[in-house]
Amino acid sequence: MQTLRPAHERGQADHGWLQSQHSFSFAEYYDPQHMGWGNLRVINEDRVAPGMGFGTHGHRDMEIISYVLSGELAHRDSMGNVETIPAGDVQRMSAGTGVMHSEFNHAKDQTTHFLQIWILPDTAGVTPGYEQVSLKEEDKRGRLACIVAPQGQGGALSMHADARLYAGLFDGAESARLVLAPARKGYVHVVRGRIEANGTPLQTGDALLLEGEPGVTLTRGRGAEVLVFDLAP
Repeated sequence: MQTLRPAHERGQADHGWLQSQHSFSFAEYYDPQHMGWGNLRVINEDRVAPGMGFGTHGHRDMEIISYVLSGELAHRDSMGNVETIPAGDVQRMSAGTGVMHSEFNHAKDQTTHFLQIWILPDTAGVTPGYEQVSLKEEDKRGRLACIVAPQGQGGALSMHADARLYAGLFDGAESARLVLAPARKGYVHVVRGRIEANGTPLQTGDALLLEGEPGVTLTRGRGAEVLVFDLAP
């Protein structure tokens, strides 16, 4: 089964300083048909205005990934981490037993554009943790690079969840295939550009949900940046 989730069907939130698009039910956006996919619970596409941000707030028992597309995101948390996450960087925070953190765009004239991703952990009450990595274009060019995986397998960022997150850049004849084991779910999210996933044309913000499929094949990219998830049922 393959299901297209067009970008325009996502939930919309306008908070003035924050423009957000929700792939799944989140905050005031509720859609019982889109509560998550497998153990993927949240994909929010956020644009934070200059000088604004998320004040200190808490999380528990969630694997949280920030994928920064443009601008910078300043992160501060109760674990003692004070970091700047620039475009091209990926951050993973395991909330576990509980974390307080804030996220701000300190720039005076640039919007911070990033994806906030939540994945349900397979173990509750773990010790909170934080990791960050810089990805170069060549790391993702014409391939699916595994950027987050259980226990950091293959040198990826580590998370306490039965899921893997891949990122890739595709143009022209560049292509890639990710095999999905039986009973796994797949999720393709187009960050920008255009591409075909298993023959289905997708554009910026679109997603393709897969269940009972043997894999994901990406072809015909045009300035495409893509995230692909291998998820527990």
